[in-house]
Amino acid sequence: MTVDVCELVRLRSHRPEAIAEAAARRPRRPLLNDNGRLMIVAADHPARGALGVGGRSMAMANRADLLERLCLALSRPGVDGVLATADILDDLLLLGALDHKVVMGSMNRGGLQGASFELDDRFTGHRPEDIERLGFDAGKLLLRIDYDDPGSLTTLESTARAVDAMAARKLPVFVEPFISRRDETGRLRNDLSAEAVTRSIAIASGLGGSSAYTWLKVPVTADPDDMAEVMAASTLPAVLLGGEVGDDQDGAYEKWRGALQLPTVRGLVVGRSLLYPADGDVAAAVDTAVGLL
Repeated sequence: MTVDVCELVRLRSHRPEAIAEAAARRPRRPLLNDNGRLMIVAADHPARGALGVGGRSMAMANRADLLERLCLALSRPGVDGVLATADILDDLLLLGALDHKVVMGSMNRGGLQGASFELDDRFTGHRPEDIERLGFDAGKLLLRIDYDDPGSLTTLESTARAVDAMAARKLPVFVEPFISRRDETGRLRNDLSAEAVTRSIAIASGLGGSSAYTWLKVPVTADPDDMAEVMAASTLPAVLLGGEVGDDQDGAYEKWRGALQLPTVRGLVVGRSLLYPADGDVAAAVDTAVGLL
C-alpha cells in the first residue's frame, strides 16, 4: 500500500469525525483465534521520542514510510494486530488497515527516552475510556521500577489504577514490567538478568484489585535458558517483547522460539526489528516471526 499523505491530511482537516466513524464500523475479532496465539506488531515507540533503529537514529521519523511498513506487516498471514498510540491508530483506521485485527492502545508514553524524567512514565496515551469508546481490543502499559527512585511508588500506584480501570471494562491490559536503573552516565538500563525479570513479573502480577484481565509482556532474559524458571513466577498469560535485536536477527528468532514453548507464553509483540529489518525485507521478517508460533 502507498500511503496518500494528502488524503490523510484532508480527512483530518475537513472531517475529523471520520476517525470515530471508521472505528465504529471496523469489523472486530476475538483477542485470540482458535490457535490461542497472538502475533502483534508494535509501533508505539515514536511517542516516547524513540525513533532510532540500530545505527539509524531517525529511522522511524517518516510517518508515511512507517505507515506503509505497518500496512504491509498487517497484511501478512498470521499477523493478528497492532500496538500503537492514537496518532498512528487513527491513521490506520482511516486507511482501513485495522479490519478484523486486534487493536491495542498504548497507554503511558510520558517517560521520554533519555529525559531526566524518563522513569516518570505518566499515562499520556490512551485512557481506558478511549479504548472502550473506540472499540479497541486491549491496552498496553510500561512499568519500569527503579529501587533507588522513590518516584517508582507513584508509577506502581498509577499502574494499579489503570489495571483496575481496564478490568472494570473487561478489557485486557498488557503490562510490560522491568527492573531498571541508571548507569554511571545516567542512562536508564533495564536489567534482563533472571532474578530481575522474575522479580518484575511477580510485582506486575499483583497490581490492582483483579488480575482477571491482566497479561504480561516480557523480555527474553540475557540467558535464554533461564526463561523456563523465570516464567514459572506467574500463571498470567504472557507475550514476548521483541525489543532491539541489532544485526543478529537469526539469534533473536532462536531466543523467541525456545521461550514460545513455555506454557504461559502465548505469542509475540515485536516492533522495530520486524518493521525495519537489517536487510530491508519487512514481509520476510514478519513471515519468519509468524512461523515461530
